[in-house]
Amino acid sequence: MKTILLTGINGQVGWELQRVLPAVGRVIAVARDQFDLSNPDAIRAAIQHYQPDIIINPAAYTAVDKAESEPELAMAVNGVAPGIMAEEAGKLGALLIHFSTDYVFNGSKADPYSESDGTDPQSVYGKTKLAGEESIRSVACKHFILRTSWVYGVHGGNFVKTVLRLAKDRDTLRIVADQFGAPTGASLLANVTASILRQCSAAEFEDSRYGLYHLTADGRTSWHHYAEEIVRLARPYDGQLRDKKLTIEGIPTSGYPLPAPRPANSVLSTDKIKDAFGLDLPPWQDDLADCIRLLYTEPNLS
Repeated sequence: MKTILLTGINGQVGWELQRVLPAVGRVIAVARDQFDLSNPDAIRAAIQHYQPDIIINPAAYTAVDKAESEPELAMAVNGVAPGIMAEEAGKLGALLIHFSTDYVFNGSKADPYSESDGTDPQSVYGKTKLAGEESIRSVACKHFILRTSWVYGVHGGNFVKTVLRLAKDRDTLRIVADQFGAPTGASLLANVTASILRQCSAAEFEDSRYGLYHLTADGRTSWHHYAEEIVRLARPYDGQLRDKKLTIEGIPTSGYPLPAPRPANSVLSTDKIKDAFGLDLPPWQDDLADCIRLLYTEPNLS
């Protein structure tokens, strides 16, 4: 079996990848103290030590607003580290799979963004993530860059858990209604990654299939409607929410100012990855329903 070096195992996507990847290869899972993305020498030493066939990097500096005041650290982790991983992967002939973001776009386009659309990140986070993409592409190594959006999961902190907590504490929630995207489960990202790796191992796999792809759940919604759906799905499981009268008010982005600007349109076209790997991506509501079920029936997972 191939050796897979997996970073960011305490994050949402890394945690799910750690669950599914043993069926694909021998997994070496490293946390931040073993693989410090802000330390180039540590990255090189770890990769040279483990000699992986595949490097999968879901780890990132994801504190979007904090990045505005910590641009150097965000760039080290999101922009520089992926390039170093690509360089070391190239030396080993290894495959690099790296996760990126919808924040590389400015969000002004009306239609879903395709991989060929021009980038224009508006935040430090988006700029550093784009730098990471570019640093990978500048190196001669086999790679997949998977851009995704609005990630949530049973493990770690996310919008789903925040809404569930606030819905029980408050009578009114005020949620942004003019930003649109596709909520994407970490489990979906992990399962698709495993599927891609299985296809890569086939003798007929062509190198032309490596490259940049968008990967999200299917469909489109606003943060406001997303919150409404979270509460609706949770009510049957949660006695505190079941009969509670809760107002979920839609507000404009201007009504909830944050340090880092968010794209108004985060919808990514997934036609390319569907065609390349024969994928049938589920509607965003499906994985959300499964996640909420697990949060209530298997709380130890979170």
